Amino acid sequence: MVKVSIGMPVYNVAEYLPQCLDSIIDQTFTDFEVIMVDDGSTDGKSFEICQEYTVRDKRFKLIHQKNGGRSAARNTALKNMAGEYITWIDSDDWVEPDYLKILIDTQTRTGADLVNVGHKGYRDGNIYIADYEHEFGKYPNYFIPLEAAIHDSFWTSLNLTTVWGSLGTRELYNGVVFAENIDMEDQGTKFKLYFKANKIVAVPDTPYIYRKRSGSIMNPTEELLEDRIRKTEDMAKGLEILLYYADIVDFDIDFCFREFLGRMEYEIKIAKLSEEDKSKFREYIEGYKQKLRKYWGN
Repeated sequence: MVKVSIGMPVYNVAEYLPQCLDSIIDQTFTDFEVIMVDDGSTDGKSFEICQEYTVRDKRFKLIHQKNGGRSAARNTALKNMAGEYITWIDSDDWVEPDYLKILIDTQTRTGADLVNVGHKGYRDGNIYIADYEHEFGKYPNYFIPLEAAIHDSFWTSLNLTTVWGSLGTRELYNGVVFAENIDMEDQGTKFKLYFKANKIVAVPDTPYIYRKRSGSIMNPTEELLEDRIRKTEDMAKGLEILLYYADIVDFDIDFCFREFLGRMEYEIKIAKLSEEDKSKFREYIEGYKQKLRKYWGN
């Protein structure tokens, strides 16, 4: 059995794909397979690049499917993974040579079911590094309590919600399905691993490089109301799934409910809207909170 399966959704990323795939070939830990799922790329190059790497290195495997979104691609990858452990690398990102080694060595040392590392940010030729020691070091031996991990699912204060930058056991992923038809699928899925894990570890190393594409707007001076509502609804879909799971596993549902209400209120504070639209957005949030209270409140 191969030690690590790397899952990689691929969709129209020809410009970035070779750097990503080369960074995997350069790993110092070599017992891995890469399950690339081409999710109906239309750029005419991404699929061909993936094919080239399957010829170049037998550890790379390629599956093609009709476009169904990143979660659908992840679910396809899961069905075809043979590794003892599972990790993910997004096809427009890349990793440093010790990415897999850090994950595996940490798992071996701690016996954790789920290991997380920090990441660097990349934008327009610049690398941005966060102080993960400050956050992860708050917890003895970097063991993250379940309540702290669930809190992060609402607030992303620890930056743990992504599945990339983490390593989980095969058993941990058994029965897990990525939430499809929402953009923030990691936030609607990662917590499922938390509820199943006996031990969660997050080490401050930053061997994963997350690319923020220059064509995106990180901090717009003003948003459209419909865009802000869509983003909030997308986030809330994943968090509603979390509430259902918390109820099923008998986790502190009141804690989750309070976190959810607080997060929705926070959405008003961070919205970059005109005063008129912010008033309308507040009405929307209040209506959403009433719905939450109806189903989850006391």
